[in-house]
Amino acid sequence: MCYRRYNSTGRFRAGYNQNLKKINSPAGIIIISAKNALDDKISGLGIGADDYLAKPFHLAELNARLHSVIRRRKFDGNPVIEFNEIQIHLEGRKVSVKGAPLELTKKEFDLLVYMISNKKQVVTKETIAEHLWGSQIDLVDSFEFIYSHIKNLRKKLNTAGAKNYIHSVYGIGYRFEEKGSI
Repeated sequence: MCYRRYNSTGRFRAGYNQNLKKINSPAGIIIISAKNALDDKISGLGIGADDYLAKPFHLAELNARLHSVIRRRKFDGNPVIEFNEIQIHLEGRKVSVKGAPLELTKKEFDLLVYMISNKKQVVTKETIAEHLWGSQIDLVDSFEFIYSHIKNLRKKLNTAGAKNYIHSVYGIGYRFEEKGSI
């Protein structure tokens, strides 16, 4: 995910965005600008941005727009993510396993979505912590608490009838995948 803003002359640096558009980059582009005119928005979206956000804005709005771009990029805009027997309803923040509802905490839900959106990739404890807690995570000395969140999520998924998709990668972090699909 990247964001662009106007340069000091008041014009987009169109070349950067057009290059991303030409190479079909998976990166989402959100333009954040002090300019709120319709022409500026049309121009920004026309050169390849996925969204345009005018200042001032609330962080909750930026967060919603980020989630929207991620959903469109990673999940083809689908509000429901399916991975074998697991269904995640993004808009309602609900999870079901084999059709039965599964109660997850906010962090467990966010962790599951993050792991599935990065399936077959090793994600470090530090990356998971930063994703779940943001910049506040800089204050911690150790990331061992991530183990507890992974353990709780695994247990809930397994108890509900899901296979164990979360695998430890010794000394690094975790990978979400079907066993034997490496």
